[in-house]
Order: sequence, then structure tokens, then C-alpha cells
Amino acid sequence: MEMFSEQLVQKEKEQAILLELSNRIAAARHREDLWDNLITAQLLELFNSKYYTICMINEDGVTHSPFLHSEESTIKSRTGETPIISDLHPIEDGVFNLVLEADGPVSFELQKLMRGRLVPPYIYRWFNVGVVEMMAVKICNGQQPKGLLYLFTDQRDAFSEVDARLTNAITNILGIGISNILANETIEKQLQEIERFRQKLQNENHYLQEQQGLQNTFADIVGTSAEMQRRITILSRVAPSESTVLLLGETGTGKEVFARAIHAGSPRRDNLMIKVNCAALPPHLIESELFGHEKGSFTGATQRRIGKFELADHSTLFLDEIGELPLEFQSKLLRVLQEKEIERIGGKGSIKVNVRIVAATNRNLEEEVRAGRFRSDLYYRLHVFPIAIPPLRERKEDIPALANHFLQRFAANSRREAPSISAKAMEGLMHYEWPGNVRELEHLMERTLLLTTTPVIAKIDLPGVPVTASKDPDSTFILPLDLMEKEYILKVLKLCNGRIAGPNGAAAKLKLPSTTLNSRMKKLGIKKSHYVNVDGASQEE
Repeated sequence: MEMFSEQLVQKEKEQAILLELSNRIAAARHREDLWDNLITAQLLELFNSKYYTICMINEDGVTHSPFLHSEESTIKSRTGETPIISDLHPIEDGVFNLVLEADGPVSFELQKLMRGRLVPPYIYRWFNVGVVEMMAVKICNGQQPKGLLYLFTDQRDAFSEVDARLTNAITNILGIGISNILANETIEKQLQEIERFRQKLQNENHYLQEQQGLQNTFADIVGTSAEMQRRITILSRVAPSESTVLLLGETGTGKEVFARAIHAGSPRRDNLMIKVNCAALPPHLIESELFGHEKGSFTGATQRRIGKFELADHSTLFLDEIGELPLEFQSKLLRVLQEKEIERIGGKGSIKVNVRIVAATNRNLEEEVRAGRFRSDLYYRLHVFPIAIPPLRERKEDIPALANHFLQRFAANSRREAPSISAKAMEGLMHYEWPGNVRELEHLMERTLLLTTTPVIAKIDLPGVPVTASKDPDSTFILPLDLMEKEYILKVLKLCNGRIAGPNGAAAKLKLPSTTLNSRMKKLGIKKSHYVNVDGASQEE
């Protein structure tokens, strides 16, 4: 009767232990919860142990590695080596596999174990810590083995009276808890990834909204002059590479259009090209704008900001007006370009970035270097593949194509028919020196379209500088042949009141078959609205 009473007390004690462990393990959400509230405080005391390690089977199914262990600062080794080896260990290591095959806990005397043929390296290190005996028991989730619980002691026969049934019950509860913790960690990691992608998409969306007005500035590079054709040939060669490109040219020559063409022709074309106007950045915000910052890193940093370099990862970063970058920041930019890594303000580590750089400036950087306003090492780092974009006054033969291109685009946006430009008006455009280059021509065409109500633009008011005649009174300004032909056909059509065929039609006066004249008109873009009113009367300039 007395023995039965003792067994009942012991059983109630075991049930109390299991209930408390079960409640604590069920409440654990992170592995630190097991460390602080369970293993160190209870299990070591329950099994008269000094240290512990939990090793879990890895996803490959053939190796195991530490999942949780005694704090390394509490483990004193004679050799100075920690017994916690984070490397992957084979399951078939002479210990782990034996315990997996056993039905309960297995005890080992380290000295005897080290005389065996196959000895795991961690056994030697635990021996150097002063461990005499080790007990290991498998951890399961249901019937599926997940890992082992190792208990270490510096006393002999410490595990001789261990209750195998109680030990198995504890490790089964532990197995369920660890599986829950691993699942929770996976969910948290996935949520972090989702948040990272959400933030990246939010940043890209914000950037797209900022850049929406710039996306349609040019469809592509317009120009058939020899100067532009040479540049286009150069672009076709450098765009597919990873080389840094430095675009040089006056304000308004179209450096951003060239940068977009380089990006569009590169393997990075599927990602968004990121643009930074260095001249528009306040000096105190340059580092934050380019490299980003962590929340609370400085006054006003109320949330994390992803910098333009990180946003342009695996894409192209266009650094416009690079010559305006303050001298004190140029060394930081140089380091990023060389090391290919950034550090957010307030961050604790570096972030690798894979960014292709396209820079642009309207300054003479060589003179800036000589004047001490631009670092020579940064200049040579950017001057890998320079491309000089000619000003509009040096490629005036492109003016007709550019002017009509802008008229067509603005007219399409306004949902109206694009007017044609008379020879006289085009001559004025060809005489003008264009100090603002292509951008000035673009704005002038937009303004002219808004002020034009007729199908033909007879006059264009040029800004600032009046149209100057040629210095040689005997010289004749040469217009493109197709423009002259278009203007002459329009005059004949108006003279014939818009009639093409017949004895009094334009084709007869030009001594051309009417089908040939129709073909020429179509090629030159001559439409009925250019020479006939709604009521059929001729349209005068």
C-alpha cells in the first residue's frame, strides 16, 4: 500500500511537471522564449545537467545543426574553443544516428566515446569543457523525428536514474513547441519579405508618380543628321554593356533622352530607370536621397527611407547634373561606385547594390577638376565612356523633323489635327541660334500650337533674339527638298481651289498623273484640311 502511494505521488509530480512544461512551451513564440523561460530554468535542474544543446535535422535530411544551446559565455573551455559548432554535421556521425534509432534516452561516457572509430568533432570540445557524461534523446513531432536534445554533466552516473517515459514525454512536448516556433519564424520571415516588397513597390509607385510628366518627353531620339546618326551608332554599342556612361552637352540638348535610350537598350530594360537631379538636391538631404536612412536616424526621420541607389538595384541610375554635386559628398559617391555597396544613414551594415551609372552634366568637368571643384578620381571613375551631344545649332538639318515631331505629339495630346509649317516659318526656325537647344524648340512648338487655329502655321514668333538674315546678300538659305516640294504643291492646290484631277486641277498644272500627285501628297503628309476649307474654298496662308 505504501509503495502504491509513493507511485501515485510520483505520478502526480510528473503530471504537474508535464503540465507546467506544456503550458510554457505552448506560450513560446520564439526560440528565446524556450531558452529564458524553460530549458535553462527547469530542464537542466530536472536532469542534474550543466549544459544543453538542441540540434535539429536540416531540410536536406542528411545533416543536423544547433537550434538552441546554453549561452556560450557560460561555457568555460580549457582550449578556448566553444563546443557549439554551427557547421552542418552528418546525421550518421556515430551519435546522432544511434539516438534516432533508440526508443528512449541514450547516455554516453565521453572518454569511452572518444575511443571509438567515428567520433563527432563536438564530442572532443565538450570533453575540453569538463563534461564527463552526455545524454541524448530524440525530439519528435508526432511520429516524425525532428532532432535531438543533448544534456551534458560534469558528474558520473548523473543519468543513471532518468525516467525514460518522463523524458520521452517531455521531448514530445518540446518537439511540438519547436515545430510551432519554426512555423512562426517562417511566417514572420515571409511577412518581412512581403513588407519589403510592398515598401519597394510603394517607393517605385511614388517615384513613377513623380516622374509621370517626364516619361513622355521623348518617344525616342529624333534626328537624321550625320551628327546624330554617329551618336546613335555609339549608343547602340554601349547600351548593351555595363559600362558607366558620361553624357556631356549644353542644357536642353536631350541628355535625359540619351540616358533613357541607353537604359532601354540594356539588359536592365525591364526594371525602372531611376533619375536623380543632383542640382535639385539640398546639400543636407543628398546622402539620405541617394543612400536612404533608418527611422529615427536624425531629426525628421519619422520612417525608413529607401535611397535611390537601393531603388535602382539591378537597374540604371541616371545622375543628372553630376557637376553640381558638392565636393564634400563626392568622396562618398566615389566609394559607393567602387565598392558597389551603400550604408543607410543610421544603418548597422552595408547593403550590396548592382547599379549601372549613367551621369550627365553641362559643365566642363576637366576645368572643374583643375579649379578644385570636382574630384579627379571621381571624374575618371565616371569618364569611362563619354558621349558629347551636339547643340541644336550644329545640327539644324534636324529642326524640321523635331518641330513636326513636337507638333504631332502635342496635337495628339490635345486631340486635334496637327498643322503643317510653312516654308517661311520653317526658314525662321532654321535661322535661329537656339540657345536653349531642343528643349527650347519643344516649348516653342507647344506654345505655337496653342496659338494656332489654321491648318498651316504661317509665322512663328521666336523668343528674345530676332531672326537675322544671312550676312551674304547673295546667299540663299537652303531648306530641305521635301519641305520645298510640299510648300509648292500646297500653293498649286490652293490656286486650283483644292481640285486635284481634271483639266483645271493641280495634277494637270504640275503635268503629273493625278495618281502620282496623290501618292506624293500622301508621302509628304498633305491632308485636305491643309488646303481646303469646310465649304470647299481655298485656304490662304
